[in-house]
Amino acid sequence: MLDAELVKYLPVAAVLLPLVACIPLWAIEQRSAQIRDWFAISINAISLGLIVAMYPTIARGGTIFLEFPQLLPPFGISFKVDVVGFSFALIAAFVWLLCTIYSKSYMEYEPACNRYYPFLLLCLSGCLGVFLTGDLFSLFLFFELMSLASYVLVVHNQTKEALAVGYRYLMLTLVASLSLLFAIIITFEVTGSTSLVSGNYFPAASGLASITFFAFLAGFGMKMGIVPFHIWLPEAHPVAPAGASALLSGIMLKTGAYGLLRVIYQVFGMETVSGAGWQTMLLVMAGITILFGSALAIAQRGLKKRLAYSSIAQMGYILMGMALFNENGLTGDVYHVFTHALIKSTLFLCAGAIISATGKHTVDEIKGIGYRMPVTMTCFTIAALAMIGIPPLNGFVSKVFLSVGALDAGQSAYAVILVISSLMNGIYYLPIVISAFLGGEGEAIGPIKRRFGLEMAPSMMVPIVILSVAIFATGLMPEGFALQLSKAAAQLLLSS
Repeated sequence: MLDAELVKYLPVAAVLLPLVACIPLWAIEQRSAQIRDWFAISINAISLGLIVAMYPTIARGGTIFLEFPQLLPPFGISFKVDVVGFSFALIAAFVWLLCTIYSKSYMEYEPACNRYYPFLLLCLSGCLGVFLTGDLFSLFLFFELMSLASYVLVVHNQTKEALAVGYRYLMLTLVASLSLLFAIIITFEVTGSTSLVSGNYFPAASGLASITFFAFLAGFGMKMGIVPFHIWLPEAHPVAPAGASALLSGIMLKTGAYGLLRVIYQVFGMETVSGAGWQTMLLVMAGITILFGSALAIAQRGLKKRLAYSSIAQMGYILMGMALFNENGLTGDVYHVFTHALIKSTLFLCAGAIISATGKHTVDEIKGIGYRMPVTMTCFTIAALAMIGIPPLNGFVSKVFLSVGALDAGQSAYAVILVISSLMNGIYYLPIVISAFLGGEGEAIGPIKRRFGLEMAPSMMVPIVILSVAIFATGLMPEGFALQLSKAAAQLLLSS
């Protein structure tokens, strides 16, 4: 058991370690690519270990809080870890470690590796900072760090398409940042504080409260990728390297969801949001996002672009869960953060392995790929079935909780939307799986690049297999660790 004084510094260490590690990484990478790769992986692993070390305190229902009020006055910098932030940070660090391991071999065939890893660590620091900070201003600083660093990952290949997409991403990031800063300044002006420890700053709806809420919604909604703030997402994910795509979709979108959760439940409160009619608006936005993302995913022929549009739909699930205002809905909401992180990371990493080995980018070009890359396509199939919601995989569990939450809230239409969305998921995932294993021997694919006599390098295969096992494990043990954390997080938010 760690000393209580030492525990207070764990979130600071977890956030700052990847940030500080970028400095020696710049020097190491000039000398040895192998040392560079393992150094980046080690930093990821240590950050994950620091987060895991917080669990005994969180499991007792405790909160870790540390404040530096003299830094950047008048706001200061603070760190606060409760079960909500811990849950998001844990899944982020876990998936980040696996994606970094995957990148070790995948990036051998990509340019500018010496630039990739420092910015991957900067993004990790920013993401963990968002999840582990204790006030809105600190959250904003780390949100900015993550957003600007992720731009470099989006434009990594420096193709004309990547640079054009990156420019759009950067402009929308700046709009989101200004919107958030505007909302935070209003909150500080009205209340004299931006702390998430106290919260509930707007006990009643007013003109100023409405402006503040919509500014927060635009800022966090842009990063989350919900309709109508989604326009950057379908283009940014396909052009980024596979490891970065997996993190953009699986983790970084969740920073927007996390910020919106805190705003709804701790800056405004359920009574204000419901009384002003914003709850209904959020539910409508969620329904549109789910159906819109699913419909456009069906129309895509590019493999990674289909996955990107699917992510929009999944963010609609998370928006819906946070707007239901009951325990089942919120439990499904937080659990779907775990679910989507595991599933979508698996899908993007599998897509990256297929593209790396075959050079094929479209769904039509990979018929019969299951014969050439059986491990990859088996893992892809597991993740696809989980996304559809087939039991006993984890996607089924989160959809059940979200559906029950919708019924508890008297919003049966949204339970129907979830069913329709699952059918649409089947329409755009099952043809890939069927054609991979039943579409002939894949002669049109041509030879695949084999490493170590395998369909892909072990450092790429192991993370994909671990993620697939995690999809199974969290589904087969529905009362397991992830669901317990999700229930605790829901109860904490509802009691705010």
